[in-house]
Amino acid sequence: MKMPTVALVGRPNVGKSTIFNKIVGAKISIIEDTPGVTRDRIYSEAIYKSFKFNLIDTGGIDVSKEIFNDEIKVQASIAIDEADVIVFVVDGKEGLSQNDLAVRDMLRKCNKRVVVAVNKVDVKASKEHLYDFYELGFDDYIWISAEHNIGMGELLDSITEGFNEADVDKEDSRLKFCVIGRPNVGKSSLINALLNEDRVIVSDVAGTTRDSIDTTFKYQGEEFVVIDTAGMRKKGKVYEAVEKYSLLRSLRAIDRSDLCLLVINAEEGIIEHDKHIASYALEKGKGLIIVVNKWDKVENPNVKEYERIVRSEFQFLSYAPIVYLSALTKKRLHTLMPEVLKVSENIKREFKTSILNEVINDAYQLNLPPSYKGKRLKIYFVNQSGTKPPKFTFHVNNKGLVHFSYERYLENKLRENLELAGTPIVLQFKNRGEE
Repeated sequence: MKMPTVALVGRPNVGKSTIFNKIVGAKISIIEDTPGVTRDRIYSEAIYKSFKFNLIDTGGIDVSKEIFNDEIKVQASIAIDEADVIVFVVDGKEGLSQNDLAVRDMLRKCNKRVVVAVNKVDVKASKEHLYDFYELGFDDYIWISAEHNIGMGELLDSITEGFNEADVDKEDSRLKFCVIGRPNVGKSSLINALLNEDRVIVSDVAGTTRDSIDTTFKYQGEEFVVIDTAGMRKKGKVYEAVEKYSLLRSLRAIDRSDLCLLVINAEEGIIEHDKHIASYALEKGKGLIIVVNKWDKVENPNVKEYERIVRSEFQFLSYAPIVYLSALTKKRLHTLMPEVLKVSENIKREFKTSILNEVINDAYQLNLPPSYKGKRLKIYFVNQSGTKPPKFTFHVNNKGLVHFSYERYLENKLRENLELAGTPIVLQFKNRGEE
């Protein structure tokens, strides 16, 4: 059964993002007093009582001529098309405006159920405007203050009226992967190419995508969730508060993902910040694929030579597959999803204890660990203790004897003998009898 979709629409700065965050119970949408901060559609699943639905936050619609405004209108239109219920958010403090009337005209044509949420009713000034909004001509009006949680239950009751009850405890088993990288390397273009539709605003202005956007799509009959993250800038270069939120959001998107696509720009080459971004994914134990985008712009492309450069720059990611493509022309795009499938299998792969011990015993005999003060590391046995990423526990005589170079040697031997491309692995050492 298809999950219902609810879209929040309205002019800029009426509190859509605050309502969105209250409903989904997390700070997913950026809240800022700057009009026009939410430019792309922001998706999230929401649960209220026994109802489950998709919620979309849209950019504020402004009839004045301004950069991005036409694109915001297109995004809002798509959200309205996708929605089963539309929450038209208006500002009780400021009363009706020309922009509200412009939004009303858009909604009149859509033939969807519209609930008007009159926000900021906790402010004294709102008393003067309470009845003005009936002029909009809709049937359902709810008076709320999202900031102070007034009327939110009533709003949610109205939104979910007629929805079917859902199994809210069911775990989401779909693979989630996020697209990370510096601003303007082509992350949004890559997702648009994958989805074959302009679901994310693509612009040549660096930093256009400031929120993370979840989109579901199907590949070979299987459902995936792709998360487009804000372009990450160096922390020292995060000038405005909005950019700061975006970096945190990108880190949280990595948290929510099973694996990450690190996009780098083939024209510009690799810079230090690309490595910082990759390290976020590595720290979180996520699968990783390096995507070299804008490959069509490289003169005399040489995969072997470029791979040598990538491997020397990303020495800590020697296990990550590299894909060369052009999101814009879709050249070599077909090589990406097979790698995603392969890595998605590897991050949750489980190995028999007998096979692990065979690999490690052979490695141990081939290259004995160095002795220290007459003592040598002994490995009694190894077993797998987790997945996503795969974790291996070594039961030893004295974990203090494990030298980092020997640990790296053991990791390399596991990688040589087992299918672990694209996934970090965790090696833990425990003394015999240790919990």
